[in-house]
Amino acid sequence: MIRLLNFPTQTHLSLIIALFEMVCGGFVCTKNSLCALNILYVMVSLLLIGVAAWGKWFGLVSSIRVVAGVIGVGIFLLFVAFVGLCGALMHHQVLLFFYMIILFLVFVVQLSVSAACLAISKEQQKELLEVGWNKSEATQKDVERTLNCCGFFHPNYNGTCDADCFSNPLSCDPCAPIIQSHAEEVLRFVGGIGCFFSFTEIMGVWLTHRYRNQKDSHPNSGAFL
Repeated sequence: MIRLLNFPTQTHLSLIIALFEMVCGGFVCTKNSLCALNILYVMVSLLLIGVAAWGKWFGLVSSIRVVAGVIGVGIFLLFVAFVGLCGALMHHQVLLFFYMIILFLVFVVQLSVSAACLAISKEQQKELLEVGWNKSEATQKDVERTLNCCGFFHPNYNGTCDADCFSNPLSCDPCAPIIQSHAEEVLRFVGGIGCFFSFTEIMGVWLTHRYRNQKDSHPNSGAFL
């Protein structure tokens, strides 16, 4: 045990890879792992589409752009998962190749966005939030109604506000501090979730590359078409 701990890091990684190959080094195991990963992506994509539609249906989100963006991401993820699942089930070299390329590009983008979410400063958060606030009146109404606040930096007593506190304007707080406190939590959560799924995506790329180079004991005649 002492000798093992004194090995260099590269040796440890080699031992981990060798252990994985011993446990799941066969064609069937790699195929099942890739299928399970894509089934997970299908579930996540359906969850994204369902949550966006549910939020719009019950009036929790009135911004069409936000709902359309979330649904678009869900449909794209569903398409990628479908390509990967079909390629894994049929051992189709062309589908697996395009799936591997798309998944790697998604990994690069998602890891970059996740790192940005975790590294963004409070001043940068405030600037981005102000830009988003001034860009959409529908978003302003949603935020004021949900967080029970008025205005961004200070309430506008001569204007309108959808918050309940506006019946007594002096009791209304500005939205900027409340939004920023929530934004910090959301950015940490999104960054952490993004990093986790980035790991699954690079694992998917590695599994796909490995699976493409494995030989099926019952070859599919259409795999290279």
